[in-house]
Amino acid sequence: MAGPLLSRSESKSFRKHPVAEINITPFVDVMLVLLVVFMITAPLITQGVSINLPEVNNEPITEQKEPIQISIKAGGDIYIQAQKIKQSDLPERLKAIRDARKEAASILLNADKSVDYGTVMSVMSELQSAGLVDVGLVTAPPKN
Repeated sequence: MAGPLLSRSESKSFRKHPVAEINITPFVDVMLVLLVVFMITAPLITQGVSINLPEVNNEPITEQKEPIQISIKAGGDIYIQAQKIKQSDLPERLKAIRDARKEAASILLNADKSVDYGTVMSVMSELQSAGLVDVGLVTAPPKN
């Protein structure tokens, strides 16, 4: 059955009450646009040095704290994080890193597979001289 019929005067007074609902449609629209923008830009934000890593079968490292990335490119250029440095400046930069970190700083060493073994060993020697002994060598998983 239908509800009670209202007279014209009753129905007009009934319609004049304010609606106490929040319209969330604009909020949802804005959030969806932001989601799409972040999904598109997130892969572009990744920073780092492009290196052709050697491929080895091993388990990935799971670190709790962000390790310091040291990279050696194919031409012998050395980078700390994404900043290029001269090899002569390496000892003082490594000592500054050791002094800045209260706990033992973990280092991840990325070296291109075409880099001379002597270059990698000289960087590792500088790391040891600076007192940074928690060093991991980064490899890439094998391509199947």
